[in-house]
Amino acid sequence: MRIFGKVRHRPSASWRQATDRAFTLIGDGRYEDAGALLTRAADMEPWLSESWFNLALLHKFRHDWEQARAAGLRAVALLEREAGAPDWWNVGIAATALQDWPLARRAWQAYGLKVPREPRDQRDPDAPEGLGEPSGMNLGSAAVRLSPEGEAEVVWGRRIDPARMEIQSIPLPSSGRRWGEVVLHDGVPHGERVTAAGPTYPVFDEIELWAPSPVPTWVVLLEAASEEDRDALERLAADAGFAAEDWSSSVRLLCRSCSESRMPSDEGDGPAHPDPHDHSVPGHPGPLGHMTNGGAGTGWVPERECGLAAPATLVRGLLDGWVADSPDTREWRDLEEVC
Repeated sequence: MRIFGKVRHRPSASWRQATDRAFTLIGDGRYEDAGALLTRAADMEPWLSESWFNLALLHKFRHDWEQARAAGLRAVALLEREAGAPDWWNVGIAATALQDWPLARRAWQAYGLKVPREPRDQRDPDAPEGLGEPSGMNLGSAAVRLSPEGEAEVVWGRRIDPARMEIQSIPLPSSGRRWGEVVLHDGVPHGERVTAAGPTYPVFDEIELWAPSPVPTWVVLLEAASEEDRDALERLAADAGFAAEDWSSSVRLLCRSCSESRMPSDEGDGPAHPDPHDHSVPGHPGPLGHMTNGGAGTGWVPERECGLAAPATLVRGLLDGWVADSPDTREWRDLEEVC
């Protein structure tokens, strides 16, 4: 088949059958069987970029980053368009997982993203520019779904680059994740969060933990006479370089279908408590498909369950200092490290 002077081969029926069957197996979690079929498909049609894209995708699902990088590079070598292909995005994810920064930069640029040049290392004047870890891409805030195949939880974070996010919510202990950790995430959003002011934020799925946090997660019961008392603890923790989050009002329950859809979210850019983050449960937990803990609209309840992200040497001092600022309206008890 000739298009604009270029010969383009259509994949054979056998290639299509093997590929379709492989993706059915991937959906069932049978990665080994799918890999055998996709390898056979690549042997049948090695000139098709799709053959290697599919293999790169499978290796990404398996977190086999060396193989994902190798297959991804074969896919992009066969591309007919210069920019914007998802093949390059998969190469970028694999390169980021491997900390292959020159390739990650090349991948994001080939996809069509602007990657700021890295300054030369002042300690090594002969070091080339633009080969270090991508930074300064200004991708803003987004949400990430932790443990997407299990007891999923959507939390808020700051995008470091197209494949990594630093967690800025305090995840629930069931997620096994901590405030400040960096997770590798996929490139296709599954859901959106829409704020009242208008901005819409994508929800990406976590692939794996990229950088752990040394800061433990604590749960504590507060007696806070007013929202201002609660907000004071969150400011105190933030001023110390750590975090506090009122889980009684910041966590809502969503079924998976709602979590992966376009959902409204409260504003979270001010100094007060952050946007609600979502904990997935089977079925619809409320008549509207979601429920906010703490009963929005029912009036202030002084007893609050609060998550704290702070070192063991600091956490009690933060709480005691918070109480000392207004002992008549604040108390804490039952502090426990949970993650």
